[in-house]
Amino acid sequence: MADVTDLPPNNVRELSDVPSIEVISKAAIMLLSAAAERLGLADEDPDSSPRRDLDEARRLITALAGLVTASAEYLGPHAGPLREGLQSVQRAFREASAVPDEPGQGPGEKYTGPVY
Repeated sequence: MADVTDLPPNNVRELSDVPSIEVISKAAIMLLSAAAERLGLADEDPDSSPRRDLDEARRLITALAGLVTASAEYLGPHAGPLREGLQSVQRAFREASAVPDEPGQGPGEKYTGPVY
């Protein structure tokens, strides 16, 4: 039987070794992906998606907007694509809502301004 000391080294990096931009970007991508999932965008017909949950999507989009807005100066070339992704889920939320929020009142719009 192999001893634990005989196992190959772990491929997990220490968090202190990960650049902050990578941590921020990965968090933003996770929020973006989760928001898209909650909007039903991963399904062929988002309107009938069993994963659609607009309350959850609102929370995720607002968190994403806060993160992207607060960290924009550090994101460098990643800022543009993340802002575009954010605007995409904000627009998808507006389209999915039976009664759309007033401009500037949608998820994350207090950070980004109105999204039409």
